[in-house]
Amino acid sequence: MMKNSIVLFVCALVLTSCSISKDVREQRKTINGNWVLENVGYEGSEGSFKSMLFNDANGFCFEGSTWYFLENNSTGSYTIPTSNSVCAGGVRNIRWSVLESESGNDKLQFKYIDEKKKDLYGRTGYRLEILSLSASQMTLKSDVNVDGSPVSVVYNFTKQ
Repeated sequence: MMKNSIVLFVCALVLTSCSISKDVREQRKTINGNWVLENVGYEGSEGSFKSMLFNDANGFCFEGSTWYFLENNSTGSYTIPTSNSVCAGGVRNIRWSVLESESGNDKLQFKYIDEKKKDLYGRTGYRLEILSLSASQMTLKSDVNVDGSPVSVVYNFTKQ
């Protein structure tokens, strides 16, 4: 009888350590669906910036991009419009999750995957701080350095 109790305790411990918090589960449900990246802005420094976002394209190429997040299998994609000859338009497949933060805002993280859902670049990915999230709006932020000075890239999304 004691042996069965120990086995049940260990199983319960493993299950609870692998589960995600209620807050993260709610954020994932809210993020689930189609979004449009309306605006990419910069904070923390004056002037104009030419930025390469996510090792993919210039910041202005992402404005108007559509993002799809599927909560039940943590996959999705974003599509950069082909309306500009400077931007390499098309679909990029991603695997995403929400990383809970004990000291501040949670983070949306993603990495690139292929059509068979295999990682493209190993463990390389991106983390964006979730500044605000509602049923219709999402604002994310990533911090970078430009010539030794901190600059924040702010992404404003609208849910479709």
